[in-house]
Amino acid sequence: EQNIDKAVELYSGNKVMGLFAEQLDVNLNKMNSIYDDICELFNSAGIPNFEKLPDDKSERGRFAKLFKTLNAYFEAAKIQGFKWSQSEYSFGKGKAKSLIEMKFDENTYLILALRYKELFNEGDGEGGTDDVPFEIDGYLTEIDTGVIDAEYMNSRFDKYLKTLETEDVDSDQIQQTLDELHKSFASLTQEEQKSANIFIHEVQSGNVTIESDKTLREYITEYQFNAKNQEIHLISQLLGLDETKLRNMMNSGVTNSNINDYGRFDDLRNTVDKNKAREYFEKLEGIEIKPFKINIKVQNLLEKFIIRGGFGI
Repeated sequence: EQNIDKAVELYSGNKVMGLFAEQLDVNLNKMNSIYDDICELFNSAGIPNFEKLPDDKSERGRFAKLFKTLNAYFEAAKIQGFKWSQSEYSFGKGKAKSLIEMKFDENTYLILALRYKELFNEGDGEGGTDDVPFEIDGYLTEIDTGVIDAEYMNSRFDKYLKTLETEDVDSDQIQQTLDELHKSFASLTQEEQKSANIFIHEVQSGNVTIESDKTLREYITEYQFNAKNQEIHLISQLLGLDETKLRNMMNSGVTNSNINDYGRFDDLRNTVDKNKAREYFEKLEGIEIKPFKINIKVQNLLEKFIIRGGFGI
């Protein structure tokens, strides 16, 4: 004990403020407080349920900082015994006893982590670009968001289907169950949300035959696959390029740094029909475009399409 006291005095100049970790109750209150700030940020941006990122870059930057700080307190609290399975914590005894109730659960935390990952995906991953003018911590993008509870979303989907099938149901009740279903989409990526909304529209239009053993997630995955196939075929037709080579690149985990390994991107670009490409871009922009500019536009379009995995992201 004497050695510890001497070490503390030597290290801190006998000023122990900030030297020791906060207690669990402080960390939990901090987590709740930061969560409130994140809620206010998204609500002010008109985004309920954290279903997407704010459009404003300054708001995205603030979210990046808030989530990083939230995670720091969360990591400290975990060491001190915090568990998602417990939503209330009691501290002190007698009249000094206090109760802290967590304002969010693991599923909400993972949805926020998913939104944070989407910040990272918009840049080059190096912590700040023209598109992402703020620091992104790579280790936070490794949080496993694959364990987000899909059962709730499926239960909302089942409830919505039953409501549609019920005779004499009023439009307000249908809209209520639809709103509940849309709220659950926050646990999906932006690409998945687009596919989910398309699928629900098809259900409403009566263009889909629902299979009893199929989950909503399976339908979404199926729609994503089909949509990506259609996009690959479309861009291949518009630019007159080799569709097989494009598909091979799309399936090979291409990034900015390795897109032209072994000259594969150059090889793909050389298959482009320049007349078709010029026709496409001139029709798109409504002006005559010089050949060298067509080459630049083709390269930029293909790079973005391949890196982002299609137009829909």
